Amino acid sequence: MIAHHALVLNLHQPPGNLQHLLEHKTWEAKEILFALDRIPRSLWGREALARVHLSLSGTLLETLSDPAFQQQVYGIVDCGSLLWHFQNEDLFEILGTGYYHPVLPLIPEADRKEHLQRWLGIGNHLLWRPSFQGFWPPEMGFSMELIPLLRKFGYRYVLVDSEHVEPVSAMSWQELRYRPHVARYGDDSITVIVRDRDLSDAQESGMEVGWFLSEVAERTKWCDFAPLVTTCTDGENGGWFRNVTEGANFWSAFYLPLLDRVNAGTAGISPTFISDYLRIHGTHGEVRVRTGAWNTGWHHGLGFTQWTGSEAQRQTIAAYARFSKAVHDARWHAGEQGITGGPQAQAIEEAMWHLLRAETSCNIYWGEAWVYRAESDLEAVREALSRIGVEVAPPPEPPVEPSAEVAPEEAESEEPGEGQQEPAAEPPAPKLPAAEPLVPEPPAAEPTAQSASTAPESGAEPPSSTPKAPAGPKS
Repeated sequence: MIAHHALVLNLHQPPGNLQHLLEHKTWEAKEILFALDRIPRSLWGREALARVHLSLSGTLLETLSDPAFQQQVYGIVDCGSLLWHFQNEDLFEILGTGYYHPVLPLIPEADRKEHLQRWLGIGNHLLWRPSFQGFWPPEMGFSMELIPLLRKFGYRYVLVDSEHVEPVSAMSWQELRYRPHVARYGDDSITVIVRDRDLSDAQESGMEVGWFLSEVAERTKWCDFAPLVTTCTDGENGGWFRNVTEGANFWSAFYLPLLDRVNAGTAGISPTFISDYLRIHGTHGEVRVRTGAWNTGWHHGLGFTQWTGSEAQRQTIAAYARFSKAVHDARWHAGEQGITGGPQAQAIEEAMWHLLRAETSCNIYWGEAWVYRAESDLEAVREALSRIGVEVAPPPEPPVEPSAEVAPEEAESEEPGEGQQEPAAEPPAPKLPAAEPLVPEPPAAEPTAQSASTAPESGAEPPSSTPKAPAGPKS
């Protein structure tokens, strides 16, 4: 039985990251740009066999299409030609995603629609496709409640991690992992494509063609159906993808030799687009998907611990909800009054862009190291709304824990007596600096000295300087 292989690559750079690296870590920026440019260059002349799925975040597309950035990197990479090559439908099936690469289950429901809608705007324009069949959840962060939204935007299938998929219909281990399924939420349903976590980890860190083919054959040998083996990783992060030496990176050491084996008829697999597989083989059975993300160098993906592990991260996520309500309420009231232009509409749109940028997954990935970036954008939201008289609700007071009962005489002794002072009140929290205003286009936030990768190597420290390539999937 020939196995069908769907190769999926996620491409994302945080706002302003490439510009910052060009100034402070030039070679690393070049490595990233070369890794992006290497994708279509490696596949020229291989259109008969090569099949690659790409997810490009809105921030990356925004950077690559920025004339100032194109001028800055001209002579390193021709960004205009790169975007043009990504339009090749013989080689690439483009996946929709969220504009600022947010972990969708962790942000307010109203903001999810904004990220998806704004990505479609730039994706339709730059990638020259009227629609996109598949959806890539940033960080593979998925929950069942996303299904109606994805269907509303016209997506046919969504990629999820194998560790979170549970059968509803009776099915074998091979069927659960290597067949597309249907997942339902209310009256809506979507096709679920299952990422093989183990094979994806190998793809991310480096593997030999022979090992990969043997592993696929072993895993699918009991399949009495045409198996769909899906591997998903970042496509421009890590030494395996960034290595510029011929014969030492993913394309020259693995994928092109794999295509040679396929062409010779000795591979036992066939590269495929997911949409083509679905058209021929359809779906099988029903599943449910547990809420979670893909594995990172540090965490399994359950509970979103990578993004919620510290108090500062959790407070930032709570702030998203408060600021989102203020922005959406302001926009609704403006709509009720028929306001579609002028300073008020401009302030609301400026606040919305800052809100969405604050929700970039990278801002809450590194523990507390990048939380300040989210706080800066949220402060810019506050400033924009204040210009039109809209205030953001303060954070709720922490609950007061009941104190232990004390004897009356003890209670009296605790009262301040003569010469005693009341305890000093807590000092007010310092105000955050306001971010640069966003007029008229959303600017790139000023990053710290980080690399484009938003996931570290196993055991790596949160970045005060450029992080290295990850051991597991990453932002």
